[in-house]
Amino acid sequence: MTLRVKFLLFVTIIHAVLIVLAGQVMRTNPPLFVGLEVLLLISIILTVQLYRGFVRPFQLIAAGTEAIRVRDFSMKFVPVGQREMDQLIDVYNHMIDELRRERVTQHEKSYLLESLIQASPAGVLLLSFDGHIEGVNPAAERMLGLSAPQLLGQLPAQLPGDWGAALTGLSSREPQVVQLSGIQTYRAHCSHFVDRGFTRQFIMLEELTQDLIRQEKRAYEKLIRMMSHEINNSIGAINSILQSFHYYAPQLRPDDQPDFTEALDVSTGRNTHLANFIANFANLVRLPLPQCQPTDVHAQLRSIGRLLQVQAERRRILWHWELAPEALVVVLDPLQLEQALLNISKNALEAIGENGNIWVRTTQQPARIIIENDGPGIPPEVQRRLFTPFFSTKRDGQGIGLTLVRDILLAHHFRFELAATAHSTTAFTIWLTPAAGRN
Repeated sequence: MTLRVKFLLFVTIIHAVLIVLAGQVMRTNPPLFVGLEVLLLISIILTVQLYRGFVRPFQLIAAGTEAIRVRDFSMKFVPVGQREMDQLIDVYNHMIDELRRERVTQHEKSYLLESLIQASPAGVLLLSFDGHIEGVNPAAERMLGLSAPQLLGQLPAQLPGDWGAALTGLSSREPQVVQLSGIQTYRAHCSHFVDRGFTRQFIMLEELTQDLIRQEKRAYEKLIRMMSHEINNSIGAINSILQSFHYYAPQLRPDDQPDFTEALDVSTGRNTHLANFIANFANLVRLPLPQCQPTDVHAQLRSIGRLLQVQAERRRILWHWELAPEALVVVLDPLQLEQALLNISKNALEAIGENGNIWVRTTQQPARIIIENDGPGIPPEVQRRLFTPFFSTKRDGQGIGLTLVRDILLAHHFRFELAATAHSTTAFTIWLTPAAGRN
């Protein structure tokens, strides 16, 4: 039974008693009857006023609680002229103002945080209470190579490739370094926040590739320049002296002249070879900025195929061309890309050795080049070091071929990958669209 019903029931009983008493004295005591009628009228007037005074606050309280329940913090009340009720209205209006300001502040902070996460160059994976991926920003999609629908609902340990293994035992105390395809390097860090009183985790992925490459280049640029300067100065002087020794050849006995001349020529040739060897390293650190222009990629690929055709036939290696039906024209530096594709193709030939196949593929959407070979696969421990300067699996290799390829493609902001395929082949893939977020 509500308070309003109780009040009405009480008022009805009181006035019924008054009416009965007035009816009993109506004939016996007319003055008392008139007094009771006046009292009854005054009581009815006071009751109506009291009822209105009670009901209106109840209505205001009910409306206020309903507004709070539906989170409508815009409704406020005006004073009604009753001191107690006006105090309650003042407290309610102040509370509503505070709730509204707090709500607006929370919305602004949430929007700012969401905008920062979406625009952040660092990848962010928000995890649910049970550890599944519940949110992902564009940077994380780019780093993981998967779209948001493919990522949502998965456990971090279920991510493909090296990501799953790296994120399986990720600890908030020790960040994990993830290296992909021997070039992309990331740092994964796990942390947590409080959501509705419970702890939730998130994973932050930070790309270190550009910073590491810049530090690496600064380290070997100084060394190579110093070596190049010292060796070239010495070789120039030595070759000048060796050329001067040819003046004395006619003074020797005829039987000694051929050996003397041959020794001088061999020494000069070895010095020249050493100068060229150092020049290759110097070219690596003097790589100019790309001079981009519209370039027919198909024409470049066919030109490289013709250049290596004799070498491929000698090794009984077949070329298979699967180019896109339409011309693939991309804005890039044709000379630098030609050098990169030539190095990649030579590596494919050398990986096969003899009796094998090379597939050259291109696609329009996305713009992409794939050079694939069926030579022996690359062991994982070797794959992680392929793009490291001066590392080579060949006995006489200098270890600068793939490093030059790496620097050329990074200068164009092209994403690339050297990895084994599902068909037990090895493919070098180049995406000819500048990767977002690279600088």
